Amino acid sequence: MRTWSPPAVRTRTLRFGLIGTGYWAAAVHAPGIAAHPQTELVGVWGRDRTKAAALAAQFGAQPFSGVDELIGAVEAVAFSVPPDIQAELALRAAESGRSLLLEKPLALTVEAADRVVQAVRAPTVVFFTRRFDPSVSAWFRTEVDNHGWDGGSVLMLGSIFEPGNPFGQSKWRQERGALWDIGPHALALLIPTLGPVERVAAVRALRDEVHLALRHATGAGSSVTVSLTAQAETTEVLFWGSGGIARMPGDVDLAAAYAGAIDALLAGDDRFDARFARDVVQVLADVETQLLDG
Repeated sequence: MRTWSPPAVRTRTLRFGLIGTGYWAAAVHAPGIAAHPQTELVGVWGRDRTKAAALAAQFGAQPFSGVDELIGAVEAVAFSVPPDIQAELALRAAESGRSLLLEKPLALTVEAADRVVQAVRAPTVVFFTRRFDPSVSAWFRTEVDNHGWDGGSVLMLGSIFEPGNPFGQSKWRQERGALWDIGPHALALLIPTLGPVERVAAVRALRDEVHLALRHATGAGSSVTVSLTAQAETTEVLFWGSGGIARMPGDVDLAAAYAGAIDALLAGDDRFDARFARDVVQVLADVETQLLDG
């Protein structure tokens, strides 16, 4: 696995552009960039110009009528759009030499993810939410990292299609379900500790519920269960081995997690970069093939 050491501390402000105007952009990305002491939200672009203008005005930024115009005006680009659109626009931003703060999944196909990775010329970070939460990061450092683990498991259950849920109207989530929405989060919790996935077996249960059995390069095994239609809300993560059992703390501070992702981008921390996210897409694509063939 890759190791990382921090470079010199950055002293100037990083100028950001935001692509996207939906709930997540307004609740997390825009306020997170605006609040960070080392970043400035310069502009916003979205397919809905009215929303882009309103979001930009709320945070003292400029609305842009063209995405390439926005990319040309900034040093870094944050994305809050569906993954197929993200892959297309991130490619353009990467080719322009911009740093990228991306959402998961990186793309909906391995080919699209590969194109982004090959185009990258500057630091990238993918916002696997829990990996940047301060309490979860501390848990990994003190309780998980550099310990020998025989296995791990992740259970993530949600019910986003209930009335009033801001994610329930997302077409790509309706089409792709939990595997592609929260599956990346589960894999990002397991792979850095247990190693790359060498083999995966998958079964689908009720609605969008998916169960995975994984064998990692270290010889360890793990399991994942995800659902967006469980009519229940819970996240449970644990590792086990000769040292006992380590259970992940449950609460997540979204604002602090996004600040952590920005910190990682500023520092050039590549542990959760586009290349790592591409490997996650590969696992998801392999699972999807199994489920379709089965």
